[in-house]
Amino acid sequence: MGNTLMETDFQFPGQRSVYKGKVREVYTLEDDILVMIATDRLSAFDVVMPKGIPYKGQILNQIATQMMKATEDLVPNWLLATPDPNVAVGKACEPFKVEMVIRGYLSGHAAREYKAGKRTLCGVPIPEGMIENDRFPEPIITPATKAEKGGHDEDISREEILEKGIVSKADYLILEDYTQKLFERGTELAAKQGLILVDTKYEFGKTREGEIVLIDEIHTPDSSRYFYAKGYQERQEKGEAQKQLSKEFVRQWLISNGFQGLDGQTVPQMNDDYIATVSERYIELFESITGETFDRADISNIQDRISKNVLDCLQEL
Repeated sequence: MGNTLMETDFQFPGQRSVYKGKVREVYTLEDDILVMIATDRLSAFDVVMPKGIPYKGQILNQIATQMMKATEDLVPNWLLATPDPNVAVGKACEPFKVEMVIRGYLSGHAAREYKAGKRTLCGVPIPEGMIENDRFPEPIITPATKAEKGGHDEDISREEILEKGIVSKADYLILEDYTQKLFERGTELAAKQGLILVDTKYEFGKTREGEIVLIDEIHTPDSSRYFYAKGYQERQEKGEAQKQLSKEFVRQWLISNGFQGLDGQTVPQMNDDYIATVSERYIELFESITGETFDRADISNIQDRISKNVLDCLQEL
C-alpha cells in the first residue's frame, strides 16, 4: 500500500511537550508555537484502526488549513503557516474541554438517537415526525465533552457545561456565536461545490492573551458530514439513503462487520484492496469539497520530508 504516516517522534528546537491524539500529533515549542502533524491514522467510533490510509493526513490538513483561511474574516484562528502537506504551525492555546457540534440535519448520531426514541439531544428538543436526513428547522448545537485518550466523547447540554463550570457563560456565548457563523459560512462554501454541509464539529482554544480562537480541523471529512445537493430532495421523498461525503462509509463498513467500538468487539481486518478504496474515497472527498485536483505529495520518506519542512519554517518564524 506504500508508505503511510502512523506516528512521529520528532525533536524540534525548543520542544517542550508532545500530545498524540487519535489522528493528530501536536508538538508544543517555546514561544507559544505549536506544530500539528496530521497522520494517516484512521479513527472510527473513537477507535484507531490498525492500518493507515495513504494521503489521509495530507487531505485532512490541506482541507482544514484551506477552510481556516476561508473563515478567518469571521473567526480568529490559531494558524500561522503550513510548511508541509501534513503540517500546520500555529499559536499555542488552552483548548476548551468541549467540542461544539452543530447539526443542520437529522443524520448520523442524532438519527440513531432519534430512532431509539429520544426527542431531546444535549438538551435541545427535536421535532416529532422527522425521518433520517431531514433538515432541522434551524441548525442545532449539540456539544460533546472531549474524551481523554482512548475514551468516547459524550453528549452534554449547554446547561450541564455551565453548571459544571467546564466553560464560563461569557466564553460559551462566544463559542456558540462562532459555531453558528462558521456553520453558515461552511454551508455557503459547500453549496458552491454542489454539496450540503450536514453536520460538523468545531474546537476552540484561548491564547495566552485571552483571545478565543478556532483550533484543530474544520470542515474536513473526519469532522463533518456532507451530502450531494443534487437529488437530495428526491431521495428523501423516496425514503432512499443520501449520497454523502464523509467517513460514514467507513463506519457503515465496520458496523456491517460487527464493530461499533463497544467493549469486547474486535476491529475487523482491512485488507490492502479495501484500504486503497478508502484512500481513493478520501481523495474524492478532497476534490469534491475544495473543487481542486488533489496533488499527491512525495511519500517516499514522509518523516524526512516533514522534518526538513518544519525546521525551515521555524527558522523563518
